[in-house]
Amino acid sequence: MISDLDVFGAYVPPLPALMLAAWVAVALLRRCLDQFGLLRSVWHPALFIGAAYVLVLSLIVRIAFE
Repeated sequence: MISDLDVFGAYVPPLPALMLAAWVAVALLRRCLDQFGLLRSVWHPALFIGAAYVLVLSLIVRIAFE
């Protein structure tokens, strides 16, 4: 299991760093989908991006804690 991260002498839980990594991954995914016009074919883009964020975050957490 991953312990707390040492950031300039302060111990922080690893979840914020994982959330930031998921946000970056989903931002890149959104940019790619928007560039190719695939985001327009989704019924509700905000719900789609929100669900993609949850999926990517859960995938990163699962990989990090195994």
